[in-house]
Amino acid sequence: MKKVVLILSLLYGFFVFSQEQVTVFKGIQVTGIAVSDKGRIFANFPRWREPIPFSVVEVFQDGTYAPYPNTAWNVLKTNQGKENNTFVAIQSVVAEGQSLYVLETSNPQFKGVQDHPKLYVFDLNSNQLKHTYLFSKESYHKNSYINDLRIDIKRQLVYCTDSGVGGIVVLDLKTGTSKRYLDQHKVTMAEKDQLNCSNGIWKNTVHSDGIEFDAKNDMLYFHALTAYTLYGIKIDQLIKNDASEIIAIPTAAPDGLIMDKKGNLYYGDLEHDAIHYLDRKGKINVLTDDKMKVKWADSFAIHKDYLYYTNSRINEATGDIKELDFTIYKMKLKQ
Repeated sequence: MKKVVLILSLLYGFFVFSQEQVTVFKGIQVTGIAVSDKGRIFANFPRWREPIPFSVVEVFQDGTYAPYPNTAWNVLKTNQGKENNTFVAIQSVVAEGQSLYVLETSNPQFKGVQDHPKLYVFDLNSNQLKHTYLFSKESYHKNSYINDLRIDIKRQLVYCTDSGVGGIVVLDLKTGTSKRYLDQHKVTMAEKDQLNCSNGIWKNTVHSDGIEFDAKNDMLYFHALTAYTLYGIKIDQLIKNDASEIIAIPTAAPDGLIMDKKGNLYYGDLEHDAIHYLDRKGKINVLTDDKMKVKWADSFAIHKDYLYYTNSRINEATGDIKELDFTIYKMKLKQ
């Protein structure tokens, strides 16, 4: 009888939590992922080391991939970072409607911002660039690393985190202007200078990193990477630069954030190779702690009740990474 119960339990776990590998990048460190309304998958690769073969790819259903939107965009010819129509140091990609938003840090290898951070917007129907936004100099610092972004369609605003110098940057898609909020405020700053990961101590200080926008409740969530507190702020309070009514929730140390249509907020537990979620009742749950398949869950996307995530293995990628596998997985979420 015990064997039957065990088998049923394992089968239940398989059907509810089974994870499928979407693709693998050998020796190429992936961070961001986006999945469009039509199921097109995109991933990006930061310029944290040289050389990298491409900055953005589209991943096809058979697991193969190709530079997006083409090879030319992905070949950096100089180190000046001022070329037109060339990716320099891409950190994040987000698909919204018929557009792909590509966040250009302009800060290769964390050596300082060259020119301006940028936001490229591509038309997914034509795969052509339709707009380039330059972040204004007042909205970033020389050592900023504009890290992640979320789109507010109603207001036509883009909310971004700065993990190099804690803060939130808001880009107005209508006017092209950008402003900085909560600059070096305690809620956007790291709490620790290290994490205790599965392979040992990872020493670093990373400020506001993961971000998610809850459009139903006009709430912006964000989290420093080397920290254990998730913050939530109403958009009208953010625009006032007022953190007096901010929500603070203790969590594990995560990288990216994403919310499903039910209001569950997913994030990685970087120190324990797991993925957690905060439900609408305020309870924290473990989605998966499969240490063979979760290796620094970095960024997330949701499409048709599947959670997609990248494994950037940041705690392991400290030297020669040519033999490391960097993967994208997907798993079915509970209905």
